[in-house]
Amino acid sequence: MVKDGAEHATKILQNAQMSSEVGAARRNTMADLLERSSARYGDKLALVYGEERIDYSEFQRRVNTISAQFLRDGISSSSKLVVLSKNSLNFVLAYYAAMKIGAIWVPVNYMLTPSEIAYILGHTKADVVLAASNLVDTMNKAIATVQESTSSLAVDVTARYVLETAAEDDSIRSHDPRSWHALEVYEPSSVADADTGQHTIDLDGRTLAQILYTSGTESLPKGVMLTHDNLISQFVSCIVDGSMEHHDIAIHALPLYHSAQLNCFLGPSIYLGGTGIILDAAAPDIILRTIEKERATLLFCPPTVWIALLRHPDFEKRDLSSLQKCYYGAAIMPVEVLKELSSKLPQARFWNFYGQTEVAPLATVLKPEDQLRKLGSAGRPALNVETIIVDAEGNPVPAGEVGEIVHRTAHAMLGYLDDAQKTSEAYRGGWFHSGDLGVMDEEGYLTIVDRKKDMIKTGGVNVASREVEEAIYEFPGVSEVAVIGLPDDYWIEAVTAIIVPKTGIQFNEQDLLQFLREKLAKFKLPKQIVIADALPRNPSGKILKRNLRQEYEDSVKSLPEQD
Repeated sequence: MVKDGAEHATKILQNAQMSSEVGAARRNTMADLLERSSARYGDKLALVYGEERIDYSEFQRRVNTISAQFLRDGISSSSKLVVLSKNSLNFVLAYYAAMKIGAIWVPVNYMLTPSEIAYILGHTKADVVLAASNLVDTMNKAIATVQESTSSLAVDVTARYVLETAAEDDSIRSHDPRSWHALEVYEPSSVADADTGQHTIDLDGRTLAQILYTSGTESLPKGVMLTHDNLISQFVSCIVDGSMEHHDIAIHALPLYHSAQLNCFLGPSIYLGGTGIILDAAAPDIILRTIEKERATLLFCPPTVWIALLRHPDFEKRDLSSLQKCYYGAAIMPVEVLKELSSKLPQARFWNFYGQTEVAPLATVLKPEDQLRKLGSAGRPALNVETIIVDAEGNPVPAGEVGEIVHRTAHAMLGYLDDAQKTSEAYRGGWFHSGDLGVMDEEGYLTIVDRKKDMIKTGGVNVASREVEEAIYEFPGVSEVAVIGLPDDYWIEAVTAIIVPKTGIQFNEQDLLQFLREKLAKFKLPKQIVIADALPRNPSGKILKRNLRQEYEDSVKSLPEQD
């Protein structure tokens, strides 16, 4: 009986998989999420960008218009759309139009050089590009570079779009597919065009949705392939563990080319039918003004931006009482900064989202009730994630022992584009290997020790840069700090602290060292302390330690007390 039942179920499954009708009824893609929100909340405010405000019905209508334009221009479900732009309304509209027709979205860091962009164009074999008007020249140079290439990276870009609602330049309005032209945001050429692709494109959750390029330390970035299923599974984890709701008013200030803002906050907000305020940069004064003006309830920032908000003179002047849900990630929040934020925003709750692009990107969450109880922790695995710590051989280690953080999850990428070897390495043993070192306590809470590459091997022992940073943040007058290892004849790597003091505060090395001696073992103490005006960071807020290593690599002068 059991055997017969199993065979019957198998036949049903096989028949269902062959049926386009069943596939259409079961489809669940990014475009479907928007259509459902539009059906539920048609007249509700969906997106705000500058002076423009659109509800969900208008959001859906504009997406339909752009997707129809894409189809008329020959863009298909196999097309890769490489996008070079700061945050804008049209960035979001074009993104969902691409999702509607099954095209693949490839957002690019707008600070890259033409040669760096050329690599991405060639690696993806892109045939479509979109760019902000002030970045068209950069993209043209990148296209020229890759088209002049004699390598296998050479591609043929057949369609170019400026992310503008209107443009006067005739070349932008040209119908020549090889010239730049504007998105048709406002009026479809016909009613039929507006509905094109509504449910006619053969898509399912396994369809590739995004290729995101990691910024890593290797000479060439890796293309992380994420499907609709990956993204939607991750949205559910963000929504449930981040207590997100349809009435949230979220500020999207960090770059949307990055998976954190795009996939942890914009995607879930639209899935729920929330309101999103799009800012083109994470400028502290603008964020603070926008919270007050729009009565925003939800904000994500990496620790560096939270620190900038906290230190800005407007922080004490603006009415921030609407802000209820605060999220941080990309780096560990300094404990002292978290305490200060909590005291100055008593109505707000804080979450730590930890992960990386390869898991779309959420892996673990530290919830509000644990922020002070588990200071410095990255929390527990998110709803759809299993996380453990393993040794160099891939064996699980006991609670309290340091090892590599690995995950099993439906969030995890399909793989690295055209790189079977790195994909295999990342998934060895049936787990995704994060490259982060961590420790799990008896309750299952994860603490990040460091990136493998950020471990400092000094005098034959390992020092976690984060541990030294946390200790320095406790010293009065420190606004920001980055701890790195620099080449040294004696120590091999010298623990070096680059410190940005709070405005108007001065202190000397000996005062700081005396303070640290009570908190850190002698071998962990900085061998050099550098006072700086600012720390370099990328648009997503991560401190660029590689830049600091390059800047200071020849400047190590060990403090005599530490010799």
